[in-house]
Amino acid sequence: MPDDVYWMQHALQLAEKAQAAGEVPVGAVIVQNDELIAEGYNQPISQHDATAHAEIMALHTACQKLQNYRLPGTTMYVTLEPCIMCAGALVHARIERLVYAASEPKTGAAGSLLDVFTLPNINHRVNCESGVLAEQSSQLLRDFFRQRR
Repeated sequence: MPDDVYWMQHALQLAEKAQAAGEVPVGAVIVQNDELIAEGYNQPISQHDATAHAEIMALHTACQKLQNYRLPGTTMYVTLEPCIMCAGALVHARIERLVYAASEPKTGAAGSLLDVFTLPNINHRVNCESGVLAEQSSQLLRDFFRQRR
């Protein structure tokens, strides 16, 4: 979908912001009715908070903005496949759709390591799509970790 590329480009800009701050370059945006609701980028190092992943930062902002811990009818765009913590948070927030760029074979919880969204008896299903601007996101991550070595 054309909007998917647009919003993922926005998320990639946020990932670059994380990288400039010395954080793993991951960015996330939450959209509802083609309107930006919230954005976030990785900040666990600077915030001294293991939960300060891009997805969690965006969820926190969206919930505050909409004054609701549930976010039905929203789409999250994130540059890297969510981890178990973030995938669980997306379920609890009732995010309708997730679009992510690059897969994360070591910790990805949207189909790579496991798929939280298809676990039996889970109380909400997040529609998940992957691969939108995957190469750009993967290259950003490769460059970041190459510089760190």
